[in-house]
Amino acid sequence: MAVYTTNSEAETQDCARTFAKTLEQGSFVALNGDLGAGKTAFVKGIASGLGISDAVVSPTYTLLRVYESGRLPLYHYDVYRLEGEDELADIGFYDYAEGGGVCVCEWAERIAEELPIKRIDINIERLDEQKRKIIIEQVAE
Repeated sequence: MAVYTTNSEAETQDCARTFAKTLEQGSFVALNGDLGAGKTAFVKGIASGLGISDAVVSPTYTLLRVYESGRLPLYHYDVYRLEGEDELADIGFYDYAEGGGVCVCEWAERIAEELPIKRIDINIERLDEQKRKIIIEQVAE
């Protein structure tokens, strides 16, 4: 387990950019944190670290955004508005989660039963307006 403290959105993105260098084909990242904690900022940093040039935005209303311009494809989920587990299958969650890119899922705690056993859990805690505590933990069988 690794614990980081960041003091700005830019530092949170830098932390994620560095973290992205450790990701490989098939990596699954379960991203948790309260509303406004910095989950999407972290994903922006991951995208940058993967060399993705597209503008990264939260897929809150679409549930999934796919970015393919980097060294690995990035499948970015936001399951906050998910209306049921059937919807996961409809949006290709299981296919992408086992696919050839990096899958990052915001609000992963909402679908805990459906997450891959082998994954990286990241919890972002808001300490104040800018300061964040980021806990990164590898989960395996």
